[in-house]
Amino acid sequence: MKKLLKVISLLAIIAMMIIPAYMSLAKDKQDGEERIKIKNTEKNQDTEKSKGSLEERLEGAILLYIKSPRAIVDNVEKPVDSTNNKVVPFIKNDRTLVPVRFISENMGAKVGWEASTSTVTVEGEGKFIQLVIGSKTMKVGSKEVELDVAPEIFEGRTYLPLRSLAETLGKEVFYDRGLIVISDEKDIFNVETEKDVIDEIISKVTNLPRITSYEELEELIKSSNSYESGYYRTGGAMPEMESVIVEDSVSSVQNGTAAKSEASDDYSTTNVQVQGVDEADVDYSTTNVQVQGVDEADVVKTDGEFIYQVNQNRIIVAKAYPYDKMNIVSMLNFEEKNFTPMEIYVDGDRLAVIGTCYEDIPQNEPLVKRGEVSILPYYPLKTTVKAIVFDISDKSNIKNIRSVDVEGSYISSRKIDSTLYLIANKYVDTYYLKEDKVQVPSYKDTAISEEYIDVDCTDIRYFPNFVQPQYLTIAAFDLESNESANIDTYLGAGENIYASSENLYVAMTNYNYNFYDTPVLQQRLEVDTIEAAVEPEYKDKTTTNIYKFSLNEGIVTYLNSGEVPGTIINQFSMDEYKGYFRIATTTGNVWDVGENASKNNIYILDDTMNMAGKIEGIAPNERIYSVRFMGDRGYMVTFRQIDPFFVIDLEDPYKPEILGELKIPGFSDYLHPYDENHIIGFGRDTVEIHGGARIEGMKIALFDVTDVNNPVQKFSEIIGDSGTDSELLRNHKALLFSKDKNLLAFPISVVEKNEKNRWPAFQGAYVYNIDEENGFVLKGKITHITPEDYEDTEYYYYPYNKYVERILFIDDTLYTLSKGMIKANDIETIEEKSKLVIPE
Repeated sequence: MKKLLKVISLLAIIAMMIIPAYMSLAKDKQDGEERIKIKNTEKNQDTEKSKGSLEERLEGAILLYIKSPRAIVDNVEKPVDSTNNKVVPFIKNDRTLVPVRFISENMGAKVGWEASTSTVTVEGEGKFIQLVIGSKTMKVGSKEVELDVAPEIFEGRTYLPLRSLAETLGKEVFYDRGLIVISDEKDIFNVETEKDVIDEIISKVTNLPRITSYEELEELIKSSNSYESGYYRTGGAMPEMESVIVEDSVSSVQNGTAAKSEASDDYSTTNVQVQGVDEADVDYSTTNVQVQGVDEADVVKTDGEFIYQVNQNRIIVAKAYPYDKMNIVSMLNFEEKNFTPMEIYVDGDRLAVIGTCYEDIPQNEPLVKRGEVSILPYYPLKTTVKAIVFDISDKSNIKNIRSVDVEGSYISSRKIDSTLYLIANKYVDTYYLKEDKVQVPSYKDTAISEEYIDVDCTDIRYFPNFVQPQYLTIAAFDLESNESANIDTYLGAGENIYASSENLYVAMTNYNYNFYDTPVLQQRLEVDTIEAAVEPEYKDKTTTNIYKFSLNEGIVTYLNSGEVPGTIINQFSMDEYKGYFRIATTTGNVWDVGENASKNNIYILDDTMNMAGKIEGIAPNERIYSVRFMGDRGYMVTFRQIDPFFVIDLEDPYKPEILGELKIPGFSDYLHPYDENHIIGFGRDTVEIHGGARIEGMKIALFDVTDVNNPVQKFSEIIGDSGTDSELLRNHKALLFSKDKNLLAFPISVVEKNEKNRWPAFQGAYVYNIDEENGFVLKGKITHITPEDYEDTEYYYYPYNKYVERILFIDDTLYTLSKGMIKANDIETIEEKSKLVIPE
């Protein structure tokens, strides 16, 4: 009996512990609507108001998000309209409009509707509001108040400007990047110190749905347009008819100096000061990047003393400064690890090597019998993007400390401070879908496991209006810590990216050719007769989808998406400035006529990716070759026969306009800021022939835009003849530029011709002095190829391992790099100081 009493007492104690916990949990779930939960973080305990008190801060508050049908009211998630998910807050004419009924009823007010007079009434807490659809006069009690925007009907619901409604009802409004918080507290969040809190709230109310099951995932993939049309291997991206510059071509990445950030006030080169080398201060060049403060991966990096180089299947670490002590300190070889290094980052004592890895996936399937023939089973290959992090504090004893693998193909990467962001695409293998085996991407982070981890389908979000049979994965982790990587996966794809210090934009082309037929007689005809009578036509409705993500120390939060007509050429087609996103596109085709003839456009989107302003129809029958956004201005080069150089005013994002235009022979593939009123163009010279143009040598030009209405080509230089080429024309990282040093250098392969033929004349680096008074003055040429090399190849080609690929400087020494050599030259005289041969 005593034992029985003890058991009963123990059960009673357990029940007393469980029941309150269960009741508390049940209280958090009401009618299937989950109470918002936000993790407490150590970091935010130092902010003005910690996340721990967030639920209390949001008591009674209404949270909405632009273009999202989801909301949070008093810490409970609920739909804005349970019967229509198109009822969402939206922006129109720079005003945020919200549904009156949802806001009012969730504040405890009653809403009335009189259809005969189109009148809406709101009553609650001593407030009486009367609105008439289409009228800018709102009655509040006995007073009449003038509205900026008249109430209107959308999707069967009355909409009113946000502040007009909320503030009339006695509430405060907080707004940040599309997030709306209606509460009793003014400035409920601090946008400077609580970005992580705001981002996490946005993730709760954003309009991006999650996959709920593997069955839903499979159905979405199979119903996608690209899967049905057979373009699943390229994400629906049809092949271009013209050459297109692809961002981040890792085969031609080059080292240079940091370009002017479009969001920055400084147009000069970034030169870094380093101490500790013979007690002297040394400046050195850094990678030529699009946005200052946002590093881009390269095949060469320097820290002012050492040079790090991707060289074949290895990483070379060479002491470079001082030049007379050059030597190879370490070589990291990856040949036996099924890994191909592509690009690198250097961050203090950390070296991050990014590359691709291929692994066979073991299969236990038997041979398939087809009559007397046995067919081998399908053997898939796992392709991953791998980032290996090394500790390089001791250059002679480099240690592998971590690696992160993301399944898929490499799109690009960025590094902000010590946080690395990797972006990858994984195509869905249709073999598995045919076998009713849905695939999800996997990842491996050695900080937590040596095994691959499959992404759970419920952690995958999708873009409702553009479902692709691909996975877009963004991995983020800190190079200086061993915390696990943050992995975000979306059913979608990306081609080009743009990143500022605050946001990431992923662009994807949506090829939407609308084929239609010329009308024919209705009577029944034979197939051959129909095909002869009908002339198939198409209308090009190709668009670019842009997805915007917030970046915050490794946390990636989807914000919103936008869509614009046309296609982009590379990352420089995109830019962020003062909260607005600018993008340049080409619609149609240069070889087409009529409605499908090419036109060029500038679109400006606001912080919620809604259209703010635009210029369309620029330079008909041409296409964009280069774009550069610089603060309140934009510069665009289009081409078909001659090179129109456009100066565009972007100061008012709602009213952009073309200020000036210059027509000259040739075109620029890349535009680089010299200063606020000068820009350098790198491209090709051309000669007009028979209604077209023949490409000649490489052209560099300095444009003066001081008079924005009348831009001029102040100086130009033509190098070589047709066939002359430079990596710089395809990849901005090939450029070395320093305004402070009047220095301009790039690798080049020069072709010259006589009356009979053309032949290679030079491969190496051209080094110029540049200023606005004298233009381009050739200081010298540097090559790694000897006269004997020329003779051995009979002047037809050069030894590949002696192609100069990169130029950088440390202090007063200019370094050129090929796969077989690092050469040091005096930065002023260009005289050779020393050289280091790299073994094969």
